[in-house]
Amino acid sequence: MRITDATLSEAHRAVRDRVRKVAEAVIAPNAAAVDATGEFPVASHRALVAEGLYAPHVPEEYGGDGADTLTSCLIVEEVARVCASSSLTPNVTRLASLPLLLSGSAELGERYLRPLRDGAILAFALSEQDAGSDAASVRTRAVRVDGGYRIDGDKRWITNAGVADYYLVAAVTDPDAGAHGVSMFVVHSTDEGVSAGPDEDKLGMRGSPTCPVHLRGVHVPADRLVGAEGEGLRLALGALDHSRITIAAQAVGIAQGALDHAAGYVAQRRQFGRPLADFQGLRFKLADMAMHLEAARQLTYAAAARSTQDSPDLRFFSAAAKCFASDTAMQVTTDAVQLLGGHGYTRNAPVERMMRDAKVTQIYEGANEILRTVMAKQVLADH
Repeated sequence: MRITDATLSEAHRAVRDRVRKVAEAVIAPNAAAVDATGEFPVASHRALVAEGLYAPHVPEEYGGDGADTLTSCLIVEEVARVCASSSLTPNVTRLASLPLLLSGSAELGERYLRPLRDGAILAFALSEQDAGSDAASVRTRAVRVDGGYRIDGDKRWITNAGVADYYLVAAVTDPDAGAHGVSMFVVHSTDEGVSAGPDEDKLGMRGSPTCPVHLRGVHVPADRLVGAEGEGLRLALGALDHSRITIAAQAVGIAQGALDHAAGYVAQRRQFGRPLADFQGLRFKLADMAMHLEAARQLTYAAAARSTQDSPDLRFFSAAAKCFASDTAMQVTTDAVQLLGGHGYTRNAPVERMMRDAKVTQIYEGANEILRTVMAKQVLADH
């Protein structure tokens, strides 16, 4: 099913059509193998870069298209529809680039945003073993030395680790300042003392590397500080307000892929002498799947508009979109497995992969439990 979205401009539809062709021709044929082997989807990455669909949000002054958030959402949605792992590298590269944009440094933009046009990969190194939802409790230290900083610490659950060219690393510069003592730095993967640990053996998103990152006496020049000292957490949380909208788009794409496959199966599969699609109970399930999916899509697109406008209600809308879309993706993919019966429970059907991939969208870039507290805070702010 494809609903014609009247809210999309002709330019947005053109982008969606372009990425859909790439997704179906290049990315979809490799999706099952990427999941089975856990190998980084090199072909997907190269195809998106070649078509100018990898980092369209980069401003024109740094060689990008200066595209709006909705454009990024449409790209992620269409890629995730066929291979969620392939949608995560551009997604996280976008997240890691946002602190550079929010800091307003033209020098850092020239050095680290321009290479995205040619496919450079970024990673967002905020989380640690004891600093997940509680981002302010990071322990990685950045100590001033001659010419810059020495960084020591360990990051955990870092997407794109091991394949990234650059890491955006949050580290404590003032241990006595709490959340205001965290700063952000650009660390090169080639810097001495930087190493990535083994890839986590994950339930889903298996083609997207998730590894610990170890920083041992890493010297970072002072000109790689992003923003000012103490602004790291503000930049990180501000970046997440914008970025979790594309996680919502990823969830929408996963759900759409599952619904497409389930609807096709139900229309073709016959039991008791007639197609499964003739049974009212199954028709109602498909209707509910489509209804919740479309609500998630429209909430995501509404949040994308607020991201582009930097609206004051962005934090609520980004949290709501990511929370609702990821919960919807989990429900739709689970229902898709149920509709396919025993076949849906096997690796021969893509819906079981989609169900596994959907789960993490409820967890990363703000666990949905945390996002509900964020939304509640916004609701109560006027009372």
